Amino acid sequence: MRIVLIGKNGQLGWELQRTLPVLGEVIALSRNDLDLSAPDTIQKTVAELRPDLVINAAAYTAVDAAETQVELAMQINAVTPGILAKVSGRIGAAFIHYSTDYVFDGRTDKPYSENDPTNPLNVYGKSKYQGEENIKQAGDAYLIFRTSWVYSMRGNSFVNKVLGWSRKHTTLRIVSDQISNPTWAHMLAGVTTAALVQNNTELIEKVRERRGVYHLAGGGYTSRYEWAKQILANDPNRTEQLVQVIEPASSDEFPVPATRPFFSALDCSRFETIFHLRLPDWKHSLQEAMQG
Repeated sequence: MRIVLIGKNGQLGWELQRTLPVLGEVIALSRNDLDLSAPDTIQKTVAELRPDLVINAAAYTAVDAAETQVELAMQINAVTPGILAKVSGRIGAAFIHYSTDYVFDGRTDKPYSENDPTNPLNVYGKSKYQGEENIKQAGDAYLIFRTSWVYSMRGNSFVNKVLGWSRKHTTLRIVSDQISNPTWAHMLAGVTTAALVQNNTELIEKVRERRGVYHLAGGGYTSRYEWAKQILANDPNRTEQLVQVIEPASSDEFPVPATRPFFSALDCSRFETIFHLRLPDWKHSLQEAMQG
């Protein structure tokens, strides 16, 4: 099998490069290899590579910047996924894409299922939702995995931000009214690959049979405040922490350009039922990520 992986340097893309080779040859592309804002280039590059599987792990993820960079966010998150789905269908390749919990407005108190109505509150969420719709219209054999609060021990993830803050401040105030599923990129990549392995034979037919949107995120849910407390508790270098107090705060205390949903936890039971796989509890994954 030949796989084209788009977004190789992102948190998820970096992990997928390490899990996907069990399926076959992986051609991993970065933004330097493929300009996601250039439709003609995208179609030409993917068609020339003739993959059996295209995985789009790239996205415009600067949630606040998207409020002013609307055109760029829409191009990368909405238009490009539709183009990738279309060219994948044309060359007979299966297509995997990742979306977000931010397609929901968070005005609920129970985890969202795939059948719940969407109502994104910000440009980022709107662009990701439109990307889903464009894939559905253009795609043939596709899977869309909605995930949430993806982190790794690399780059500018929430985990690394909290660790950085803990080395500079004696008191931390973390929002407690935003709730979702922390998702370790390593586990997300592993489960994605496991789902594809079980459908490796006649992949495009199997994906076509199961095509649609699935929620795929860490088990259970929590607030950013409780998540931050667990990050500090699992810090392998706790002696480096200056922080003595961590306090809950409301989102109103930290004004940002993009409105976030308050409760956007995802119910992943549909994925578990169809693929017989699940991501571990978020606390277990966090502990493994930080201590491993």
